[in-house]
Amino acid sequence: MTPPNPVDTPPSGDGAPIGPIVSAAHLASGAMPALSEIEFAVTMMVNAYHRWMVRCMTAAGVEGLGPLDVLVLHSVNHRGRPKTLADICLVLNIEDTYTVAYALKKLEKAELIVSGRRGKEKTVSITPAGETACMEYRRLREALLVGPVKAIGLDEAELSRLATTLRTVSGTYDQAARAAAAM
Repeated sequence: MTPPNPVDTPPSGDGAPIGPIVSAAHLASGAMPALSEIEFAVTMMVNAYHRWMVRCMTAAGVEGLGPLDVLVLHSVNHRGRPKTLADICLVLNIEDTYTVAYALKKLEKAELIVSGRRGKEKTVSITPAGETACMEYRRLREALLVGPVKAIGLDEAELSRLATTLRTVSGTYDQAARAAAAM
């Protein structure tokens, strides 16, 4: 089920199209207004996702974590293998390693992860308490988020294509950021 494009949807009244729906019309007035629509949608999505993660983890019984802490906890739990700081930063596309290092310290203090070693490298692994928190988060996610999203009737294949597109476009943003830093 594809939602209508707001740019093509006439308002009630004079019949003129609305849109694009953006947060900065001066950016959308360039050669690709749809990119501004994506940026605004991603901004809204990221902020909603961050609120969700924090509140879901609190409901799962772990208070005081921020969005990055929750992401890092799930990343450490992923596939049950020890991870390095570099592994986590690479997977999450985080350049500022100190933010992940701080999250790891916070999670270790909360006894949700434990540090170890692989040769000379420091690793982190999930603890039983951390795994329990992740599984309770998963249970709540299935009930409170997945169920309602499925009820909307969104096509899973289309969501997968959208995720692929967003990951691909993120690479273009990374390239543009490197170019801007070199100026």
